[in-house]
Amino acid sequence: MSHGPRSGLAAVSSALLAMSRHLEVRDVLKTIVASARELLDAQYAALGVPDDHGGFAQFVVDGVSDEQWKAIGPLPRQHGILAAMLHQARPERLADVRKDPRFEGWPAAHPDLADFLGLPIRDGDEVIGALFLANKNCPKPEGGCGFTEEDEELLGILAQHAAIALTNARLYERSRELTIAEERSRLAHELHDAVSQKLFSLRLTAQAAARLVDRDPSRAKGELQQVAALAAEAADELRAAVVELRPAALDEDGLVATLRTQVQVLDRAHSARVTFAGRGVRALPAAQEEAVLRVAQEALHNALRHSGAEHVDVTLDRRGSGAVLRVTDDGSGFDPQAVRRAGRHLGLVSMRDRASGAGGSLTVESAPGKGTTIEMEVPGG
Repeated sequence: MSHGPRSGLAAVSSALLAMSRHLEVRDVLKTIVASARELLDAQYAALGVPDDHGGFAQFVVDGVSDEQWKAIGPLPRQHGILAAMLHQARPERLADVRKDPRFEGWPAAHPDLADFLGLPIRDGDEVIGALFLANKNCPKPEGGCGFTEEDEELLGILAQHAAIALTNARLYERSRELTIAEERSRLAHELHDAVSQKLFSLRLTAQAAARLVDRDPSRAKGELQQVAALAAEAADELRAAVVELRPAALDEDGLVATLRTQVQVLDRAHSARVTFAGRGVRALPAAQEEAVLRVAQEALHNALRHSGAEHVDVTLDRRGSGAVLRVTDDGSGFDPQAVRRAGRHLGLVSMRDRASGAGGSLTVESAPGKGTTIEMEVPGG
């Protein structure tokens, strides 16, 4: 986002509008940090949201490369100047942070910091975050350029609006969680009703078939065929309902761990060899993670149930701030155009809908006898 200094009402307005466009907390934090760094023309910016255990629940930086961030190591603790901003709830503007007695605990790989400006983000009396900038981009002769009082005032305005945007994002996520919980409850009732009815019919039909086996084998065969049809319908309804639920594992373990676990289960349950590799993927927004998981599940279902594959490989790779999912099998393959003309879709329509709904894209490569590759790309936050 940073392309040099910006100033004036238009720049402030642009930053505030950017914050208001996002509803995911992570997206809001990233926008606040990038806006602050650009508006005040600083080399580095960061925002930490504290947890209740002396650390940070979230910590977002701007101006630090991926390699630098990886080298820095674990998230910082609440110490030194960061702790002062959080616990004393006051701004900190320093000509050289390294000379402050509270400057401690910074990792060896951390970029060098000099002039420093930080302040708390407050929602009423509660401090919900700390926003700080370092190394203003200007010549620094002795006693020269650094963060000014005007910079502090501007960052204060931004922090006030950041508090509103962050609070709104949190409320949105809580509202969505309640909606998901309500939807899970509704689906659970529907699942119970629909599948219970099918299983009841299945039991009656199986009992009828058992009574007919000796005296009327032909009719018994027809009843057993009905049993198979009812069982298939029950399985389809169960699968359709489960697909609508966001797995708890996705919230608890993240996308990579959830995919790896599901692939391991499928590898044990099927004769085909199913493998997974995840490379460099960071956490994605919730909508993107769920879409990737659902597409992977659908593609795996097709490969294992319909293709006759001996090997199915799932990979999840980082691409920019987003990710690319590939599900490749060595099965029988198919002609995508012929499948479309015949009115069959093997879940391709739902997979494309999920990809586009998450702001991504989906491609299908397949040919008879040549296996199939499903590739989905989604953006990051």
